[in-house]
Amino acid sequence: MTTSTWNIDASHSSIHFIARHMIITKVRGAFKAFAGTIALDEADMTKSSVQVDIEAGSIDTAEPKRDGHLKSADFFDVEKYPSLSFKSKSIQKSGNNYEVVGDLTIHGVTKEVTLHSLFEGRGKDPWGGERVAFAAKTSVNREDFGLTWNQVLEAGGVLVSSKIEIELEIQAVLAKA
Repeated sequence: MTTSTWNIDASHSSIHFIARHMIITKVRGAFKAFAGTIALDEADMTKSSVQVDIEAGSIDTAEPKRDGHLKSADFFDVEKYPSLSFKSKSIQKSGNNYEVVGDLTIHGVTKEVTLHSLFEGRGKDPWGGERVAFAAKTSVNREDFGLTWNQVLEAGGVLVSSKIEIELEIQAVLAKA
């Protein structure tokens, strides 16, 4: 089988992140604007690839004041670095799962990360299109990407965790030839 191109359907996909606040609780957020493509070889998924571009300014934690701080030079500095991106370099099968290794660029810094991924399935939609779905997870140290702002707490610890968990639910539509 040949490789086919699939466009990520942002309205049926999500890119979420989780950070600890004051070490004691998790705060969740998402990026609302993103686009990407998957070059899919269904006969051998290890020959597939993916690339995604995310608008840094689309960050949403359901708290406008916090979102403003995350967009500022203390964190994402969206004026200087308007986008984040991921581009796969290799895919390995691991049981029923896949390890998608690629370059993640945040705040102008590129680091290799591994997305622990699962192929969720394929099907026809009511409009005659073909769809595929994937779920993926990883974690990164935000400080590795130059996102070092923090505040030491009086009782010990810091305001924002260094470790950030990332969770993706991706649905893509087969591109029309």
